[in-house]
Amino acid sequence: MRKILATALIALLSLSVFAQVPGGPPAGAGARGPGANLNQGHVFGKVIDETGKPVEFASVVLLKITVDPATKQAKDILVKAQTAELNGDFNFKEIPVNARLKIKISFVGYKNYEATVAFEMPKMEPGVQPDMMKMMAAFEKDLGNIKLAQDSKELENVVVTGTKSLVEMDIDKKSFNVAQNLVTTGGTAIDVMRNIPSVQVDIDGNVKVRNANPTLFIDGRPTSLSMDQIPADIIEKVEVITNPSAKYDASGSMAGIINIVLKKNKKNGYNGMVNVGADRFGGSNIMGNFSYQQNKWNLTATLMNMRVRNNSIGNSVRSSDLGGILSSVSQESDNKTQGVMFFPRVSADYAASNRTTLTLGAFFGGGGQFKPTEDTYISSSVNGLTTLSHRVSESSREFKPAGFQAGFKHTYPKAGRELTGDLNYFGGTNKGDGTFTTDYVKNNAITGTQIQKNLGSGTNAFMTVQLDYVTPIKNEGTIETGLRAQINDLANENTNTLKPVGSDVYKTITSASTNYESTNKVYAAYFSISGKASKTLSYKIGLRGESSEYEGKLLNTNQAFSNKYPLSLFPSIFLKKDLSKTDQLQLSITRRVNRPNFFQIIPFVDYSDSLNIQRGNADLVPEFTTSGELSYSKSQGAATFLVSGYYKYTDNLITRYLKQETNPINGKLDLINTFVNANSSISYGLEFTYTNKLQTWWDLTANVNMYNSKINISNIDATQVNDPLWSVFGKLNNTFILPKKWSIQLSGDYQGKTNVPVTQNQGMQGPPGMQTQSSSQGYIEPFFGIDLAIKKSFLKNDMASLTLAFNDLTRSRGNTRVSFGEGFSQASYRLSNPQMIRLTFSLRFGKFDMSQMKKNNSGGGMDSMQMQ
Repeated sequence: MRKILATALIALLSLSVFAQVPGGPPAGAGARGPGANLNQGHVFGKVIDETGKPVEFASVVLLKITVDPATKQAKDILVKAQTAELNGDFNFKEIPVNARLKIKISFVGYKNYEATVAFEMPKMEPGVQPDMMKMMAAFEKDLGNIKLAQDSKELENVVVTGTKSLVEMDIDKKSFNVAQNLVTTGGTAIDVMRNIPSVQVDIDGNVKVRNANPTLFIDGRPTSLSMDQIPADIIEKVEVITNPSAKYDASGSMAGIINIVLKKNKKNGYNGMVNVGADRFGGSNIMGNFSYQQNKWNLTATLMNMRVRNNSIGNSVRSSDLGGILSSVSQESDNKTQGVMFFPRVSADYAASNRTTLTLGAFFGGGGQFKPTEDTYISSSVNGLTTLSHRVSESSREFKPAGFQAGFKHTYPKAGRELTGDLNYFGGTNKGDGTFTTDYVKNNAITGTQIQKNLGSGTNAFMTVQLDYVTPIKNEGTIETGLRAQINDLANENTNTLKPVGSDVYKTITSASTNYESTNKVYAAYFSISGKASKTLSYKIGLRGESSEYEGKLLNTNQAFSNKYPLSLFPSIFLKKDLSKTDQLQLSITRRVNRPNFFQIIPFVDYSDSLNIQRGNADLVPEFTTSGELSYSKSQGAATFLVSGYYKYTDNLITRYLKQETNPINGKLDLINTFVNANSSISYGLEFTYTNKLQTWWDLTANVNMYNSKINISNIDATQVNDPLWSVFGKLNNTFILPKKWSIQLSGDYQGKTNVPVTQNQGMQGPPGMQTQSSSQGYIEPFFGIDLAIKKSFLKNDMASLTLAFNDLTRSRGNTRVSFGEGFSQASYRLSNPQMIRLTFSLRFGKFDMSQMKKNNSGGGMDSMQMQ
């Protein structure tokens, strides 16, 4: 059904284009069929007098020009009519796009105003897939300030144009339309990411771009949400920004940005969706989204309740030579996590005028609680003497987030000129406790028990304020400029106590009790200019300036730490060359920064896990990265081919590093996990992406990324060589549309041997019971996975669906990591939620306000209203 509707829409849009060609038949003449009243248009403006003051209560009439079949003469038929508001605004929604229209404005004391309104589609090339997103975006036009004058004026045509593509390579990003992705229904943004080229998703749902962690945006703004909190059904498209421009933060997005663009409700009335699902481990989710629009208001509410049941198994072997003492530790672990997460969010958009929109959003009253338990069997050997032990870890973590967003957007009569402002706040509290009970075993009998307890709590507050201004210039260019301030406050209290073997008294481990507070501030400004140097060459050049400072304090020792990073400049250059109508070439060069955070800097030894001792490094300095990318794209019919070559060089890379140090608890030499500045790191590679509709029932997406990476740590250990490592990542996704509303998606991915990803702004935590991995001292063994999903749609307009998904069918996404360094070597393996089966029921609903439509519509669009 969707395919039929899409085909009909393409045909109608083609007629609309043809109607603009001299000699072509009038678009409204003899229009018949289901698309004759395709009401998607939106036209608005403002009526003013010669002094610029609004003309209150001016009569604004929208007419359709048709041909009388009897007289063969043109005549006007009323479509809609209204009076201008007190500020002169008028606003027509849901008007027919395939008709010849004109607007008439009149008021006592002024000359009548009349102009034609025509919807003109982008030019369609033979053999080239119609750009549906561009066509749909074309149906909105600001007519500007219409001045009622005493003198007569030649009528002007108003042409509506716009652009958006299903798969498009913009000058600084790649856009992938996912609104029609069938098998992600009922899932989350993580499920969507599995189908996006360039994006990798690991066994824990962590998302990577070219083997590094990107920053997540929603609708162009940074967000505190995680991808498993965003329903797939409300996502319109995904933008992958592998080399961010000067408009974006110079810090925190070293691996690029993923921007999720949400669907917008553009019709009066309400609509929504409800998903209910369960998996084979006992987990479940209930997720709902509700939108209501009426007149100037657009209200949205999202509610998610998720019961988490995760299972994972793992093992590790570590050998070390510490000061001549040979030791080894072997672990087998079984982890089960039970939890619940509740997340409500509400937002409201208010159209203060046709050109000014105010936005408010908030989430509160939610939170989550997780209770992981882990059984770990440990075999330790020191100079040939073996000790067996069994450790049971039981912990609980709670978090209660709260936040709000306030913003405004003001557009000007000059198309493309706008001013936006945003205020975002995210805060919350967290608390947790853990008990680690270790039984020492000999000859199958417990010889002693050690118990360690951890109790912690904390608060966090993140606030950002941003102002952006865009104005068009000559040669289809724009000037963008903006200011941004970000302030982060963190506080934490943590107490560790230990009851040693043979003792009944818990003693506080002062050196393992982390009590701190910190404040981090970043101030930024940017300027960029874009345009066309010629008909085929486009450019975008920008410069960003940032400065930052932080202050921190260890509460138990009153040690204070602070630093101020001076103003640094970050240029960006983007060039795009149109080789032909279907071929493009792009080049981008940027510079970015990653500053050490408070956790990485404080020289505090975290002994909360005796098998994973960690310490910060007060001598860390920021790392700077220069990136370059050259891309080529070609479109032919339904197929799109992208190839990108990229290069990234980082000075003073901040990376984890395991080194031998004296354990402050027992005074013995031990392995301590800390952070260091490596000399540099280099990575480069080639990425290929191919998308095509091979048949009317078969969509294919393929992505291959071949890359080389190396971290130079000669400044830390000249004897240790981390050789360059070539690796490959591949992804193949097939979607089959079958008869009787069945669909199947079969996908797979392969990750070759690769260096451990560098995680930006890493905290102080690692896998429970296992040593944290160092990106400068290790690699990941190859692995692959296969996923299958089957979907059945039913009810009118496919309102309901059932999706059965199988993840990691071959139980092969286990992760084996190998680490090595001065006096140690380690290999660890972990497999999470293998062969997961999930069943999801999804229901869409919606109803439009018929009385509102009747009041505002007089012969226009009752026939073509449809539920979204």
